Amino acid sequence: MLKFYYQMIHSMTGYGKTVLQLPTKKITIELKSLNSKNLDLNVRVPGYYREKELYIRKQLATELVRGKIDFSIYIEDNGGESSSKINEQMVKEYMNQLRNIVDSDEIELLKMAIRLPDSFKSQREELEEQEWKQIENGILETIEKINEYRIDEGKALHADFVLRISIIEILLERIIELDPLRIQQVKEKLRKSIAELETKIDENRFEQELIYYIEKLDITEEKVRLKNHLEYFIKELNEDVSNGKKLAFITQEIGREINTIGSKSNLANMQKLVVQMKDELEKIKEQNLNVL
Repeated sequence: MLKFYYQMIHSMTGYGKTVLQLPTKKITIELKSLNSKNLDLNVRVPGYYREKELYIRKQLATELVRGKIDFSIYIEDNGGESSSKINEQMVKEYMNQLRNIVDSDEIELLKMAIRLPDSFKSQREELEEQEWKQIENGILETIEKINEYRIDEGKALHADFVLRISIIEILLERIIELDPLRIQQVKEKLRKSIAELETKIDENRFEQELIYYIEKLDITEEKVRLKNHLEYFIKELNEDVSNGKKLAFITQEIGREINTIGSKSNLANMQKLVVQMKDELEKIKEQNLNVL
């Protein structure tokens, strides 16, 4: 029975390997996983186990969910009793046909015939149930190993996300601190520009226009929404089910608010903080590509 791991986020990167020692062969089961938008399965198994490929694919799809998955079974003969015998009837038929084509002695004809298709036949017509049971357990064990690997990688991703979201929150707090200064500078700049025109203005009308202009530059809603998105990201980060696609959607919303703040900032120091926020967000987006 598989162990189910549903705690915090999982990485799509993983590796698992199991070696089985059977009486006549050594079987190596290997699983590799990289990031991918969807499930991309590549299954390589010897022809003898081909009848079980559909089962293997279903098992991998159910347990690994998403990623570029490479699954392989390798067989190493231990030199035990051979599972194949010479197909005498087929070899004799080949030799009879070859006599009509080439002028050669019996030894040479035999050498040629033995290399042709179906010269050997398997003693076993069907896969032995006991052997498959061992391989099946080995496959489940390998899936457990790759899931453990994914969890360990996920812990590292989790720590990195928390750090970068914290940095964005700190930068947001600095922007909030700078905001009153920004508004004051905008007012002073407008008054200075009007004074340079050396023309008389209606103070009431000027105040109304100033209020309208300041409202256009107001980032109160963006600050609130950005803070909410950052909190939402951390909440989803700690959910029981890993959901990289949902985290990607939240990062898009975070980016939208950061961009709007940047377009309204009109203050060099604030714009520098916005650039730093964008840099941290890009690192989050890049890392999130690897989240299951």
